[in-house]
Amino acid sequence: MSAPASTGHPLLVVIDPVARRTDGEAVRIAKDVLCAGATAKICLPDGPEEVARALSRRGSRRPVVVGDDAALLRIVGLLHRERVLGDAALALVPVGASPSSVALAGALGVPTGPVAAARAVLDGVDRELDLLVDDSDGVVLGGLTVPDPSLSPGRTTPRPWWEPGLRTCRSLVRTLAGQRTGAAGARAADDPDGAGGVDGRGGADGADSAHGADGSPDADGSRGTDGSHGTDRSRGADGSRGTDGLGGTGWILGTGRPTGTDTSGASLLAGVPPQPSPAGFPADAAAGHGLGDGGTHRLRVEADGVVLVDLDQPVAGVSVTTGGGRGGEADGLVQVVIRPATEDGPKPLTARARTVTISGPDFRYRADALLRGPVRTRTWTILPSAWRLTLPRG
Repeated sequence: MSAPASTGHPLLVVIDPVARRTDGEAVRIAKDVLCAGATAKICLPDGPEEVARALSRRGSRRPVVVGDDAALLRIVGLLHRERVLGDAALALVPVGASPSSVALAGALGVPTGPVAAARAVLDGVDRELDLLVDDSDGVVLGGLTVPDPSLSPGRTTPRPWWEPGLRTCRSLVRTLAGQRTGAAGARAADDPDGAGGVDGRGGADGADSAHGADGSPDADGSRGTDGSHGTDRSRGADGSRGTDGLGGTGWILGTGRPTGTDTSGASLLAGVPPQPSPAGFPADAAAGHGLGDGGTHRLRVEADGVVLVDLDQPVAGVSVTTGGGRGGEADGLVQVVIRPATEDGPKPLTARARTVTISGPDFRYRADALLRGPVRTRTWTILPSAWRLTLPRG
């Protein structure tokens, strides 16, 4: 259902602080067009508390968001949690730092230029759209993909900017350690009791400080003092790995030290960033994203209680999208697409459902513009015609 938006209806224009910093000229143009065509109250919030306060006091004013996709998602989520999302139609003037930051707005049918978008706010129509809500009350406007596309097979982990300097430091340490070992060996030749180095630990096997406690080298010839290749592969209390947003072990900038390691006794030069697997996928990230052999994913996908794939059926990925994109009418269903593990395998499996549940080993997913997780299970439910967005006529 579509109804004409009332031209000249009072507006509450919420200008996101990020938009003001990234493109002040576009913000000024949008504000001028809106104020020329309707009675508008301008809100310049500095934080989410001020946004919530302004929305709660808007009265009959129609909220207009001037900002990127993340700003729209924050306001939709706020209104949904307050259970007032359906009270008034929302409007959006996309202003972002890059085209990717307003990609969701374009997918929903909003013009990405400030003048065209502001005119659509004044002269457009209110269109009902479905809303996808997960079991933690998070909202999804367009769709989601599991796992995050940036972690797809074939994408290698870029080498950190500090790695060349780190290799130089390691080379220097090993040179000094070799000199120390040589000196210790010379002293041992003169030591009739075979006591070893000056600290009593330079045994006959020539183990030195560049090795771990067990004296065995890593792939690059070094180990942490705990013999763990310099990385902490333990899981957190929630079963997740690392904090670097990739599900693998994070790295503290400038130190070459993995996050989560015991720094009290470990050498700062002990670890090296994990190297990509032959498939191009970081080994640690693969272990934390339900990846099986060959970059496939072990996921259980249920649509309205019916199991579409199980953990014993590896897949390349799963996408879930609402039916209201590009100004299309809401139909109260989502489309689920399960991509096969191999290109020469069966065609993608598709289904339409009201509820989708995905579970498996720790996985991250991208919902609209946000990366979320890791989680082991998540359920999304479609809310038909849950919100309205002002879009251009036709």
